[in-house]
Amino acid sequence: MKKQLIFVSLFFATTLFAQKKKPDNWQTLDPKVDHVYGVGSEEAYKTLGTKTSKTVIVAVIDSGVDPAHEDLKNVIWTNPGEIPDNGIDDDKNGYIDDVHGWSFLGGKNGDIGDEATELARLVHKGDKKYANADESKMTDPEKKDYNAYKKMKAVFVEEQMQQERQLQSIDMVSDFLDKVKKQNNGILDKDAFKKYTPVNPMEKELTKNIKLAFTFGLKAEELENQLAEGKKQIGGMVNYNKMNADSIREYIVGDNINDPTERFYGNNHYQGPDALHGTHVSGIIAAMRDNNLGIKGIANNVKIMIVRAVPNGDERDKDVANAIRYAVDNGATVINMSFGKYYSPDKKLVDDAVKYAESKDVVLVHAAGNESKDNDVELSYPNRELLSGEIASNWIQVGASAYKKGANIIGDFSNYGLKKVDLFAPGVDIFSTIPDNKYVSESGTSMASPSTAGVVAVIRSYFPELKAPEVRALLMKTVVPMSGKVNVPGLRKPRMLRKHKTKAVKKKVSEISISGGFVNLNNAVKEEMGLNKKK
Repeated sequence: MKKQLIFVSLFFATTLFAQKKKPDNWQTLDPKVDHVYGVGSEEAYKTLGTKTSKTVIVAVIDSGVDPAHEDLKNVIWTNPGEIPDNGIDDDKNGYIDDVHGWSFLGGKNGDIGDEATELARLVHKGDKKYANADESKMTDPEKKDYNAYKKMKAVFVEEQMQQERQLQSIDMVSDFLDKVKKQNNGILDKDAFKKYTPVNPMEKELTKNIKLAFTFGLKAEELENQLAEGKKQIGGMVNYNKMNADSIREYIVGDNINDPTERFYGNNHYQGPDALHGTHVSGIIAAMRDNNLGIKGIANNVKIMIVRAVPNGDERDKDVANAIRYAVDNGATVINMSFGKYYSPDKKLVDDAVKYAESKDVVLVHAAGNESKDNDVELSYPNRELLSGEIASNWIQVGASAYKKGANIIGDFSNYGLKKVDLFAPGVDIFSTIPDNKYVSESGTSMASPSTAGVVAVIRSYFPELKAPEVRALLMKTVVPMSGKVNVPGLRKPRMLRKHKTKAVKKKVSEISISGGFVNLNNAVKEEMGLNKKK
């Protein structure tokens, strides 16, 4: 799943700037009480009072998690059947020393960090298959496959060019920051931009937007870190898209790349090369609520199971299927999936894992995507629409929202869909945990998904009698609606009589999601406790 990066916001008036400075821990606040469109978890705990709860295991299928983080170390799942570091599969589940989870991206030769996109992998296979293609000798089915390959190739070339342009933009902004910093004795702050005189329209626009971002709470260190993260993320994919990623995978992980049904491979390197994304996601769900450190997670009685299957690039269907099965088999009743892609060559393999989770009463929470797309038109993978024609009843698809009511409440990067996206949840400018006891703000449906997974975990903890489809139905029934219209991500129309000017297309939230609203734990708790019924 591509993460929304702050550097993109430096060129456009985005949700980040339109929302101004957010309240602390805003994702836990309540629209009715706090006038902030969080999930209402703080109010929910007041409503629950002394009601008892059971511990719920939430599997985070992601890039890895830092299990030693000060705000997470006491909520990390520990496998009760495994003796640490003895080199033995004590619980005989097929995975040696899986004390806190498992990684399907590691092996005896290291750990996968960067990966190619799924499209790149498919194109490289096509390049090999059709290297000496003679269309005149092809059968009709062969021509159909060949034409599909040529279409994918064209899309791949365009996407690669776009990513290379993004890298150039990052380098341009980084060079500009270095220039401003140098003029200000090596210090990058708001005053540095007040003193700096832009030399061209690009610098003028950047100066204006960065000063605005600083006014709304952005720190120089955070900006520089985001740029470095963007360069690493996009640069890694660009480079790996040019390589034979399969051979690299086989060398590092050691599995049979041609056997999609293989189950038992990987290692127990829970953190991997870059655990920022997974650690951030985990903090939103379960950061310790009573330690006076960092942030408060949404759920108060959970354990985070670490399942590493998401590289910087596109995850492989085989790893996703195995990650879901591992989580289910080891006791998770909620699985957060903050990742996605637009090609899935082994979709049935993942579908079978989704069905398996459904049969075991496990709720799957999935991020809708960060490409400002209509999921009704272009659905990302994995998804609940199975190749068999069935619809998985245990699936919740989540778009991202910001804290303040108004036209800009939907994240301008968020995917949406009247028939495909269930609801919206906090996903813009979410402050949470990252490795080495640090904290940063990130935006994306990657943050909205764990905001919802945290809500699901609380419901499963306090109302364990509810089955997975009932949990989804409860959340859908109790969303907070919003009157008026919102800007639809990515859609713009020309302004009358103003050449080259556009304005956002506006629709009701009920026109871009199934439920028409924003997830709210307090509403759900009240509903289940019978407090919403009229007397």
